[in-house]
Amino acid sequence: MNEVQLIDLARQGDFDAFEALVTSSQGKIYNHLLRMVGNPEDARDLLQESYLSAFRNLQSFQGGSAFSTWLYRIATNHALMKLRRKNPETVGLDEIPVPTHEELKQRTITDWDLDPNQAMLRKEVRQVLDRAIQSLPPTYRSVALLRDVEDLSTADTAEVLGISEGAVKTRLHRARLALREKLSEYFEGDTSPEVDGP
Repeated sequence: MNEVQLIDLARQGDFDAFEALVTSSQGKIYNHLLRMVGNPEDARDLLQESYLSAFRNLQSFQGGSAFSTWLYRIATNHALMKLRRKNPETVGLDEIPVPTHEELKQRTITDWDLDPNQAMLRKEVRQVLDRAIQSLPPTYRSVALLRDVEDLSTADTAEVLGISEGAVKTRLHRARLALREKLSEYFEGDTSPEVDGP
């Protein structure tokens, strides 16, 4: 049975069909939530809340985008609300000043000797990257995760976050710049972390 058929059955109250939709997406959605909030227990709670919201609002899913994109939007909104409740004084992304060209030229950003594809396979580098992502403000974090980790398109990311594609590009640029600065110190040092054994 394909996704469209499962969605139709789930809309008619078939919980088995909805469970099949959940099973096919819960790993990705959980990992996204874990990266957003950085806590397995919170991520599990948010996963349940997200799927409960999806089930309650299934009639509102129009099918104009992929079902998974719709789920990412629900999950991301739940995660951002939780992060705001935990830290209501978080500075909004749009309140952070954009560095000028001159300021960017003055910053020290190391040229990474590591091939990014090889680096991502190494546990130590993945952990450093995860910590760097966790240190980003939530609105940067959500864009970086959706575009660079979950590999959603700019259009899908815009839909998930309810912003324009131009805003996605701006936020992603800022997030990548912030990540590059955070990671420069690590890559400046030992660029040969040990690879875990098989």
